[in-house]
Amino acid sequence: MDAPPPLAGLNVVELHAIGPVPFAGMVLRQLGATVIRVSPPNDPGLGVAMRPEHDLLNADKDAQLLDLKDPAGREQFMTLLAGADVLIEGFRPGVLERLGLAPAELLAHNPRLVIGRLSGWGSAGPLAARAGHDINYLAIAGVLHAIGSREAPVVPLNLIADFGGGAMHLLLGVLAKLVARSISGAGGVAETSILAGTVGLTPMFYGLIAGGLWNLRRANNLLDGALPFYRVYRCADERFVALGALEPKFYAELLAVLGLSSELDRHRQYDPSGWAEATELIAARVAERSRDDWAELAAERDCCLSPVLDFAEAARHPHNLANRLFRDQPFAQPGATISFPE
Repeated sequence: MDAPPPLAGLNVVELHAIGPVPFAGMVLRQLGATVIRVSPPNDPGLGVAMRPEHDLLNADKDAQLLDLKDPAGREQFMTLLAGADVLIEGFRPGVLERLGLAPAELLAHNPRLVIGRLSGWGSAGPLAARAGHDINYLAIAGVLHAIGSREAPVVPLNLIADFGGGAMHLLLGVLAKLVARSISGAGGVAETSILAGTVGLTPMFYGLIAGGLWNLRRANNLLDGALPFYRVYRCADERFVALGALEPKFYAELLAVLGLSSELDRHRQYDPSGWAEATELIAARVAERSRDDWAELAAERDCCLSPVLDFAEAARHPHNLANRLFRDQPFAQPGATISFPE
């Protein structure tokens, strides 16, 4: 018999937001918590951009429409919180207080409540009250500058600041407070920001910089595409493969798969004087075959060569399906189909 999920019986109230807060609520729901999402009565949702059944971040949450600016709505909200273990919110600093819902007041009514607060920029400093999105936080965190070609940074998906930084930092704080509550019996506030969570992802790079192993130029370092064996190459069918053969044993395997063992000396893998030639040879060889041809050739070898899949292909890849990675997505349901726009 399967054990119940770890957060079964936990009651979470999530205040309406987009991005990282509903993502955090989704993770708590996946871990077994019951999540009630409180939205304003005139909630436009995501408008015409997304049908409700495709709003995966808010699937299986109990939707409640409450006007927190109205005394009656706040009273209903307080009733919800009386039976809640966790409240998560993503307002700008001071908004909860202006609504008459300051954490101190909420904790006075429910001392066991854990309040997770996620702002964009944090509660101090000149940007605290400003609006922002993933790209803005990446810019101020120093991360955006490091991503892209030598000519310019590129716009990444909002997986780094919003979800990898903000949402996961929020979840870590909430879960830590729940552990502390299991010891002391008292709840409390876990407060962070998307910017703080993003900066929190970067210590390794500051260590590399301090050790002289990383410089501030894009595409000029170990993990940013400068190395011929850690980058993306175009194939004959205009698709791509990703190479990540950092360790010598994997590099040797990669050269064997590419048929370049006699042309490139595997013992000179980390000799910068040979990188330009290696890049040229690998690019030319990869361009001779299709992406899937290379994936098939690499399938039985530990050479760290992977096909670059799009979202539709990733959802159908046999390894991802074997690990049930897409089980909650609409196209993973029995008999379901989904079309991916061009």
